[in-house]
Amino acid sequence: MPAPHRHAARRDTRPVRLALVAFGVTLTTSPTTANAGTHTHPVVRQEVSATRQAAAATGLDDPAKKEIAMQLISSAENSSLNWKAQYRYIEDVGDGCGYTAGIIGFCSGTGDMLDLVELYTQRKPGNVLAKYLPALREVNGTDSHDGLDPNFAEDWATAASDPAFKQAQNDERDRVYFNPAVGRGKADGIGTLGQFAYYDAIVMHGDGDDSTSFGSIRKRALARAKPPSQGGNEVTYLNAFLDARVWAMRQEEAHSDTSRVDTAQRVFLRKGNLNLDPPLDWKVYGDSYHIG
Repeated sequence: MPAPHRHAARRDTRPVRLALVAFGVTLTTSPTTANAGTHTHPVVRQEVSATRQAAAATGLDDPAKKEIAMQLISSAENSSLNWKAQYRYIEDVGDGCGYTAGIIGFCSGTGDMLDLVELYTQRKPGNVLAKYLPALREVNGTDSHDGLDPNFAEDWATAASDPAFKQAQNDERDRVYFNPAVGRGKADGIGTLGQFAYYDAIVMHGDGDDSTSFGSIRKRALARAKPPSQGGNEVTYLNAFLDARVWAMRQEEAHSDTSRVDTAQRVFLRKGNLNLDPPLDWKVYGDSYHIG
């Protein structure tokens, strides 16, 4: 069971399901058959595509780095490195966002849980959570459990044993949080650590229009330092971004403990570990973690 340190993500607007080409998502098409007599087996095409995508992953989207990112997030969100155990996690942490659940803190009051269950239901109609869609639409924007209690949490845990639901969680995590953060980080010229700092910020604060959203945090940093894409120093810029992130966290009581920045991300930055290379040692909420 997750430790009580969990800080639920807070999102301000329900994301729209759009293509993320601008954020670096690669859309793979099958090769043309312009040359007569040339045929490529579908499995071969898939393997070539996967190889190309892996070669293009030069930051947090490298599979090994993404695994590290998920462990880092889980240490802050669940006080555990075992992020894959969190598919079944669900509770109301009393932050005004209703139920918080899953591997990235999908919330019933902020729209992303609704998007997730809609995606799951599109892929697997009649699943155990499909009957809650009307209630999830009604409680969106509130902390209400109306229409969800008393069995929603139990049914969520049941759904979490379904590989299709796990994949839906993975896909929504990537669409709404991971891919935009990595894409924006690469556009700003920052490396793996910086991309993780963006990812952690968008997970907690969302990308709405208020003063503590990810976009506003980034703008606050840009007012103090230039990113590498504009000729700035990466360490200087990341320090400015983390300063802005801490300021945003301190505006909200639920996020007032800034150790996920102070004794984690800043530790890596001070050591000049811009590539998030193991071994990694950090603390969150006073608990120590290690990735060898």
